[in-house]
Amino acid sequence: MSAIEMPRRLPIWQLILFSIPLFGWIARDAAYGKPEDWGYTAAALVSMWGCSTLIFGLPGLYIPAVMMVPLIFLLLILVSRG
Repeated sequence: MSAIEMPRRLPIWQLILFSIPLFGWIARDAAYGKPEDWGYTAAALVSMWGCSTLIFGLPGLYIPAVMMVPLIFLLLILVSRG
């Protein structure tokens, strides 16, 4: 028995996402884990962003923020449509 109960048949995009070593483990835990795991997922993502800043400097801070712009635009459009 695994620690996280998952469905038997997953869509292909989930199989691909969950097969990425670090990000897939975090995504699988966020999607199928306990409800209180969202805080740990958020802390892990913020920690990875901080580590990228320490390793790569300012590009490690700016590039993930720039990559989130389409997601924020999508969320703004969804919120404005009601």
